[in-house]
Amino acid sequence: MALRHAVLAALLDGEYSGYQLTKAFDIGVANFWHALPQQLYAELSKLEKEGLIAGRQVVQETRPNKRLFQVTDAGRAELEDFAAASSKPSSIRDDLLVKVQVADRVGTESVIGQLQDRASAAEGKIELLGKLLRQLRGDVEEEEFLLHGERIGPYLTCLRGLSFEQEHRDWCLRIAAVLKERQSTRAER
Repeated sequence: MALRHAVLAALLDGEYSGYQLTKAFDIGVANFWHALPQQLYAELSKLEKEGLIAGRQVVQETRPNKRLFQVTDAGRAELEDFAAASSKPSSIRDDLLVKVQVADRVGTESVIGQLQDRASAAEGKIELLGKLLRQLRGDVEEEEFLLHGERIGPYLTCLRGLSFEQEHRDWCLRIAAVLKERQSTRAER
C-alpha cells in the first residue's frame, strides 16, 4: 500500500484541508498508517497533479486562505482497483523487539523501561480509540452499528487498531514482568 491510498481513503468522508487531513490521520488513520504532515501535504500535491483529487481555494477573512480537497471519479477508480488487488501479508518491524531479543545478553534494565513506556503509550491510544469508536457509532450499540451503521469502514479499522494496542500493551507488560522476574532470580543466586 502506498500513502496515496490512505490519503484517498481518508478523503472519502468529505472535503478536507491539509490541516484537517493531518488531524484525521492523527486520530483515525494513524492506527494503521503513519505519515508525517509534510508527507501528507506532498502527497496531496501529487494526487492533485494526477487528477485523483481536486482542490479548491477557500478565501477566509480573518485567517489565511486554505485549500480543500476531495476525491475525484479517477481517485475512486484508483481506490476500487486498490481494494480489488491482493494484499501482501503484513510483517512486524520494531526495534524494541530487537532489544528484547538481545536483552539477556546486554542487560535488561533499559529494555524493561522501554517496554513500560510502550505499554503506557498503548494505554493512551486505547483510550483515544475507545473515544473514537463511541463517537463513530453515537448512541447506537456496537452490534447494531456493525449490522446497520452507514459508514462502517472507519469503525472496523478503529476496532483493529484497538485490538492491536490492547495486545501490544499486554505483551509489553508481560515481557517487562518476565525480565524483572529474571533479574530478581539472578540477583538471589
